[in-house]
Amino acid sequence: MHCYFCKHTDTEVIETRITEDGTAIRRRRQCPQCQKRFTTYERTEELPLFVTKRDKRRERFSREKLRNGILHAVEKTTVSPTQIELIVSEIEIQASGSDKGEIESNTIGDMVANRLKELDKVAYIRFASVFRRFVDVEDFGKEVKKLQK
Repeated sequence: MHCYFCKHTDTEVIETRITEDGTAIRRRRQCPQCQKRFTTYERTEELPLFVTKRDKRRERFSREKLRNGILHAVEKTTVSPTQIELIVSEIEIQASGSDKGEIESNTIGDMVANRLKELDKVAYIRFASVFRRFVDVEDFGKEVKKLQK
């Protein structure tokens, strides 16, 4: 494994463990040249999963795209990187469980919204405003009132 920082061609594995959801192996590595540490994940390669968008386009499921969407919503909140990774993994597992190898983007959005609602209300409102396409302040107000019940 090449070093993420200095690109040295060999790194040492310091620690290995299975992720909380059991879908990957997490390895902490250290570069013998620059002494910096970084984390890698090993996952089994599976059949491709496709996401059907609102306009009926299909695209490959992307953990990074899902993670980035969640990161935008949780900025400056109490949601930790570990919690984000857990959400992404749980959604990927649920989505991959489909026999069709395909899932609608709305279904993914609902799963993220439900998880964020449990973790942080502000992150939930931010995510919902984009996912549900809020167009004015009244939409925000309605969603906040639902949360207060």
